[in-house]
Amino acid sequence: MSTKVEAYLEITMKIKEENLSAAAAVYNKYRAPFLETIEGAVSKQLLLRKEDVQILHGFTSAEKAEAYLTSDLFNTDVVVELKPYFEEAPCVRVYSVVG
Repeated sequence: MSTKVEAYLEITMKIKEENLSAAAAVYNKYRAPFLETIEGAVSKQLLLRKEDVQILHGFTSAEKAEAYLTSDLFNTDVVVELKPYFEEAPCVRVYSVVG
């Protein structure tokens, strides 16, 4: 039985093309720890396009998504490793699923 996604955390980042593989390596490094240790985490996907990169995190609730943004994994590990690749501040949004 899979857990239903009730909220998404979307983080959109502008990263230069030459840094995409390094940023993807950070995503791959922390995907399993995110899914295994963050309460309410259901899924995590990396979306690429020319304009930007998005990481879409699925959660069991919007509250769990918001809590992840204050976690050590996010602030001490993921953000620290991705920060050198940001062209500008990331856009962070939490969405609740309706229906």
